[in-house]
Amino acid sequence: MRVPSQVVHVDSPTEQRNPRTTEIDRLPTLGILGLINTEDRRVPEAVGEVLPQLATAVDLAVEALRAGHRVHYVGAGTSGRLAVLDAAELVPTYNVPPDWFVAHHAGGTKALREAVENAEDDAQGGADELAAAVEPGDFVLGLTASGRTPYVLGALKAANQHGAATALVSGNPRAARPAGVDVLIAVDTGPEVIAGSTRMKAGTAQKMVLTAFSTATMIKLGRTYSNLMVSMRATNAKLRGRMLRILREATGASDQECADALAESDGDLKVALVHLLCGVDGATATALLAASGGHVRKAVSTCAARTA
Repeated sequence: MRVPSQVVHVDSPTEQRNPRTTEIDRLPTLGILGLINTEDRRVPEAVGEVLPQLATAVDLAVEALRAGHRVHYVGAGTSGRLAVLDAAELVPTYNVPPDWFVAHHAGGTKALREAVENAEDDAQGGADELAAAVEPGDFVLGLTASGRTPYVLGALKAANQHGAATALVSGNPRAARPAGVDVLIAVDTGPEVIAGSTRMKAGTAQKMVLTAFSTATMIKLGRTYSNLMVSMRATNAKLRGRMLRILREATGASDQECADALAESDGDLKVALVHLLCGVDGATATALLAASGGHVRKAVSTCAARTA
């Protein structure tokens, strides 16, 4: 049986009592909700303070994916569940290969629904899992509200030793950068409404960081055109309708012209877009996209330059 790792605790703001909420149990329902909402408004500003570090993490992820490597998320508890959610949603939203973003959660799939005792304290377990999963050139993003979760820190150290670039999203700005972490993203959301309940502001901050991180990565990789999702996979009627709407908004073409363009492009929204925007056939649109690395805007610019 593994012995939980011994760590030196650095007091995290999330564990402190919040002086603004000490009377929350005396308030009526609307007052409770208002106080929670007031505290939640502090989160976007806290995330805004770490955007330079987050930008570095995005660029490292883009570099890894462009080179044929992968992005790994590592977390425990709320952090791990949010990471699993973000990785899962990227496949249908941006039609990325399912192995581009890999989520590692302390305790495995069982821990998604219930607590698995001591899983987050198992530094060696995190190290072993990432040592078996990462390759040189991968990028690993760890998430921990406390900044000291042994499973996450063990995983990041092992990943770094195996040639992966690493970053840590932490809710504890007082903790020093752990060994094996290239980029530290420490979001200071302060004391929670309920002391230690890191599924609240700290969890909201991590969700915001993850969403911004993965969305920016997709934009840099050309998975959008303007602010439109153009690499989506139409797996149901709603998404098929969205594809037609995107084509209409991006090109100004009629419903019939958009439907015809999608049919000619075998349902590939990017090809249909370049076909309509450049007035070229599907084969030419496909070639332009291939030469641009899949970026619609770059493909359209190349086409315009050729015809100028």
